[in-house]
Amino acid sequence: MTGLAKSPVFEALNRAASERILILDGAMGTQIQQLNLGEDDYTGHGSGHACRHHSDHPQQGNNDLLILTQPEAVEEIHYRYAKAGADIVETNTFSATTIAQADYGMQEAVHDLNVQGARVVRRALDRATAEDGKPRFVAGAIGPTNRTASISPDVNNPGYRAVSFDDLRIAYFQQAKGLIAGGADILLIETIFDTLNAKAAIFACIQAMEAHGRALPLMISGTITDASGRTLSGQTPTAFWYSVRHAQPWSVGLNCALGASAMRPHLAELSGVAETNICAYPNAGLPNAFGQYDEGPMDTAPQVAEFAREGLVNVVGGCCGTTPDHIRAIADAVAAYVPRKVPEYA
Repeated sequence: MTGLAKSPVFEALNRAASERILILDGAMGTQIQQLNLGEDDYTGHGSGHACRHHSDHPQQGNNDLLILTQPEAVEEIHYRYAKAGADIVETNTFSATTIAQADYGMQEAVHDLNVQGARVVRRALDRATAEDGKPRFVAGAIGPTNRTASISPDVNNPGYRAVSFDDLRIAYFQQAKGLIAGGADILLIETIFDTLNAKAAIFACIQAMEAHGRALPLMISGTITDASGRTLSGQTPTAFWYSVRHAQPWSVGLNCALGASAMRPHLAELSGVAETNICAYPNAGLPNAFGQYDEGPMDTAPQVAEFAREGLVNVVGGCCGTTPDHIRAIADAVAAYVPRKVPEYA
């Protein structure tokens, strides 16, 4: 991004982050599940928003598609997170790449999903800001896809890869271009389990910013998958940081996989080395035998408040299992603490 003029969002975001710990929103999937939608709801039949992109595949479970077929419902979820205290609200585009949408035969919808995904969030945030005057930011969510560039999915062929770096770069470039066209303030590469995938996403985001002619804040969030303290592709938090440091992201952090308590030591390690803002949005604990999350807002919020009390974070929010009530409780719990002091890049 060398030489690109910076978006005015940088100044507004930095000013807000200098004053307090910022709040990111919570899970989309948890909220969508509560809508109890069926196949006709996903395809938009009967809602007045039938999708113009056709596929022979069933669409139930394709949560990103709801941006086009149930936009009012998606906007309302974003709005509830904004009113719960979120400063940064993510688009519902975690799987809005051609690679991930191939499972549903909806590759042709990807541009529309990302453009409209950003616009839906902006409408929700504009509603909230009109009511309370508080500025908020749209984060274009970029997920890891359902493939890994570093690990073979075939145990009998360790050299095989289901996706190439260039496949990922092309898919991420299309996604990032759509998010920027829709008005995203920030690009958020999240739930990174494979750093090579993330590098492709970073490259694509920079290309999209260059095409746009202006740099946007970049947030990068990895996921520690188990008690080993490493990502799925084998990196410690420190190694992960040094792999993405060249992008000079506005923030780096951890999300998903672990609850707040289990995330804390890995977050502390990352906070000790990263010369940028630290963002943490853990799950509401670990899933139970039924895949549900048992931690309520009053369970999760004090654990996240410990991150703030120890001076580890600049941005906090929630991942799987969290709700607007979790985000409200987290916002209240960290309000008394100052944000982590950010070291300058050497």
